Amino acid sequence: MLGNGVLGILSETCNKWERRAPLTPAHCARLLHTGKGKSGVARIIVQPSTKRIYHDALYEEVGCEVSEDLSECGLIVGVKQPKLEMILPERAYSFFSHTHKAQKESMPMLDKILAESATLYDYELIVGDHGKRLLAFGKYAGRAGMVDFLHGLGQRYLSFGYSTPFLSLGSSYMYTSLAAAKAAIISVGEEISSLGLPSGICPLVFVFTGNGNVSQGAQEILKLLPHTFVDPSRLPELFEKNQQSQGSKRLFKVYGCVVTSKDMVEPKDPSKIFDKADYYSHPEHYSPIFHERIAPYASVIVNCMYWEQRFPRFLTTKQLQDLKSQRCPLVGIADITCDIGGSIEFVNQATTIDSPFFRFDPLTESYHYDMEGTGVICSAVDILPTEFAKEASQHFGTILSQFIGHLASTKDFDVLPPHLKQACIVHRGALTPLYEYIPRMRESASDELSQNLPDFHPNKKTHTQLVSLSGHLFDDFLINEALDRIEAAGGSFRLVKCHVGQSADSTSYSELEVGADDSKVLDQIIDSLTSLANIRGKKGTVENQPNKFSLTVGKIQENGLDHGNQTKRKAGVLILGAGRVCQPAAEFLVSIKDLSSCPLFEKCMDLNIDVENDIQVTVASLYLKDAEEVIQGIPDAIAVQLDVSDKESLHKYVSQVEVVISLLPPSCHVAIAKACIELKKHLVTASYVDDSLLKLDQDAKDADITVIGEMGLDPGIDHMLAMKMINEAHTKGGKVCSFTSYCGGLPSPAAANNPLAYKFSWNPAGALRAGRNPATYRSHGEVKQVNGDNLYDSAVRFRLPDFPAFALEVLPNRNSLIYGDIYKIGDEVSTIFRGTLRFGEIMGTLARIGFFDTEAQTILKSSERPTFVTFTLKLLDIEETLSGSDIGETDIAERIISLGHCKEQAVALKTARTIIFLGFCEHTLIPSTCKSAFDVACLRMEERLSYSIIEQDMVLLYHEIEVEFPESQKIEKHQATLLEFGKTEKGRMTTAMALTVGVPVAIGALLLLSNKIKSRGVLRPIEQEVYAPALDLIQACGINLLEKIE
Repeated sequence: MLGNGVLGILSETCNKWERRAPLTPAHCARLLHTGKGKSGVARIIVQPSTKRIYHDALYEEVGCEVSEDLSECGLIVGVKQPKLEMILPERAYSFFSHTHKAQKESMPMLDKILAESATLYDYELIVGDHGKRLLAFGKYAGRAGMVDFLHGLGQRYLSFGYSTPFLSLGSSYMYTSLAAAKAAIISVGEEISSLGLPSGICPLVFVFTGNGNVSQGAQEILKLLPHTFVDPSRLPELFEKNQQSQGSKRLFKVYGCVVTSKDMVEPKDPSKIFDKADYYSHPEHYSPIFHERIAPYASVIVNCMYWEQRFPRFLTTKQLQDLKSQRCPLVGIADITCDIGGSIEFVNQATTIDSPFFRFDPLTESYHYDMEGTGVICSAVDILPTEFAKEASQHFGTILSQFIGHLASTKDFDVLPPHLKQACIVHRGALTPLYEYIPRMRESASDELSQNLPDFHPNKKTHTQLVSLSGHLFDDFLINEALDRIEAAGGSFRLVKCHVGQSADSTSYSELEVGADDSKVLDQIIDSLTSLANIRGKKGTVENQPNKFSLTVGKIQENGLDHGNQTKRKAGVLILGAGRVCQPAAEFLVSIKDLSSCPLFEKCMDLNIDVENDIQVTVASLYLKDAEEVIQGIPDAIAVQLDVSDKESLHKYVSQVEVVISLLPPSCHVAIAKACIELKKHLVTASYVDDSLLKLDQDAKDADITVIGEMGLDPGIDHMLAMKMINEAHTKGGKVCSFTSYCGGLPSPAAANNPLAYKFSWNPAGALRAGRNPATYRSHGEVKQVNGDNLYDSAVRFRLPDFPAFALEVLPNRNSLIYGDIYKIGDEVSTIFRGTLRFGEIMGTLARIGFFDTEAQTILKSSERPTFVTFTLKLLDIEETLSGSDIGETDIAERIISLGHCKEQAVALKTARTIIFLGFCEHTLIPSTCKSAFDVACLRMEERLSYSIIEQDMVLLYHEIEVEFPESQKIEKHQATLLEFGKTEKGRMTTAMALTVGVPVAIGALLLLSNKIKSRGVLRPIEQEVYAPALDLIQACGINLLEKIE
């Protein structure tokens, strides 16, 4: 099939916005009409696509065939990786595969190509005689990213009260062509030339990092405006002149400044000058200066420069905080490199073409998705070139069509031109010689991602040294030669770090732990690698470029192993998150040896881990300081910074432990679970097990790991208590005819000191939204359904026999019926109800008034902000004739009743009292961040209903089941109660909610560490091997569970 001259064009499936094509209809026409004898292409079959920038009919008009079936094609081309199932056997493929540097996320594609005996060409590896990549989209990324940011810049300045010409711009994809976008920029430039820019935003300075293709594309757009480019050293002069003179020509143009490495760092040794080659080899010898000498003068930073973790960041969160405190003019970051969590520390998330900005507030270190408020706006779109899909496809196809004939018609690898032979990673199911290093890189990386193998590891050599290699390791295939020299000498290597260059201009960097059983052999290996670096350095100098290859050696370990004196490695647990729940989880795990003397602990735990040696706990958070706060006062715990969206970093830390506890939002769990499955590590979460997690059940079983979800309080302890009670009833021959469960996180009676008798320990939005969820339950055989809008109205008063002082109400909690199946009692119960406990009876009235409506309010859209009292009077339909101080509880209560929101005078008065307490009758202006009544309510409740540092919360869980015994006709009522209060120890408050969620997840980790849980796959704690020891351990920790039978 290879070389048959039949070319296939894939439909792009990686992203909804991917509209580019590797070849345009015009390119196809030239290939077909030239004839196979000259072009090498006889037929072209195009997979249909309704989103491709060029419609199917245009391809048909030039003689292409349109069909989903590409089985007749010998060569199939695309832009991005296709889905794995689209790979056909014994065909040749060409696309950006991202496989030649052994990138972990792309290895499934490489494996598929190998398994199908296919051939793979990678565009990234097609280089010209000058050593530069021929096929790339860098300039289009720069052009699109710059247009997009100017569009957002207009909106941002408007939020500051400045009208600018940028406001008329659209995003790149909104223009029919690059020319149309440029025409719009030119129009903006004409307006700047004639009318100028507001003096309050001048001088408007755009700083571009780097001067490669991406930067050049972005600069190309800026140069369409009236502009002046200045040297970095002259930036302070712009602001000095601006202070001396207003109304000069500076107001009628913008400024550009291009900075490179020499402007961003300086040698730590003041006697030395910047040397690029030395900086690439020894970045640790340099200190960052970008935040001191460049950033203070930048209005916009356009990040176009490749960066690796071994280099100093361009801008950290702390540096931004300092800059903003000094009133620097920085408005935003256009991170065209989309280097998430990289050179710009606070750019920790990618944005999308249809939602290209987020706002980062450095004072609160919070992220927002609007253009108003303090902070800087950031864009980080990873698929920018497709916004100019037509021009990008034309540019790409013009180059690709020059050698597509060779790829389509050549059957023999050996006759390929050198530049295409170099681009062929796999030929007929086998790696080509240049890429035989890939399995070795993979094996090294998968053998142990941790940087510290235990001394007893079978692959651990007696003598090891850390060797760092930097340069064009993969582009020039130097990595092959380095690994060959290591293995030829009888040594071994382990990949510790690998950061790959993202362009031909960028170098790559790898750290290898090189080992040998003889110190002389290790010395010979180091000498051999050093000579390789020296030879390559001399040969690799091209014009003014630094050496192509450099090597540094640093000894990390050299010892004669004495297996008799080994220290047993601690079992490791990684806790992801830094919320309140993390602290009790970490404290429990490091205090195992203290608990081990407790009789309940001894009863349930014959541990397979050494409790005297403790457990090594690592707490990882996006911000290091948050993790450090969690472990404060916890001996030997470790805090690390980790962005779980960084797959490489996530794998690094997961690989070092036996169990992972994820206390992050549920949306993160699937990615974390996949990492655990890949690395064969157990996972525990407190979140609900949803369908996306259940889909990983078989994968977890195949990996021989356990993923336990719902291991908190609700869900968690409620499951465990329920299954214990149900199974005990069944064991006695009983039938469960009724199951009711109530749970709530509440203020303690002493802290319930407001009209709502309720407080929030975090943002109220989640709890308020939960109060609008629909609910379903069964009562005496009848299924009851409650609409979300009526949920508060369905609340009923609830009193516990053992705690009569608690005046509670209960709301039905979502769909109770599914627990009939989960608990396996669906066929026997006539009543099944799960409810959420609350104090008070006011929320329903507030909801009916409209305080929880999420629709945008007209009164809140006005640029003239209303006061809280004006807003409240509007909701109550009261004419604003009285001042807020003249409106009393009685007035509000009577209005509530007259509007039909409430029938009982007592409840109306309580509601009125709540409205006044929350500050809804104050004359303070409502912030512009509030767009709806819901936003206003959340704001006020967060301000007025938070716990003080000395106030306690409490958790109450109550189960009641009725059990019928058919033989004796006896009916028993089984009850179980958990009541826990927040605790203050060593001056630090631990909430009851944090305790009753954190301890169970930690117990789940302990049970997995000690191999008490044998089941594999995705589980809930409803199996006896989980809940029986877990409930005993919970009580061993001092959390009391009371059970009785009536």
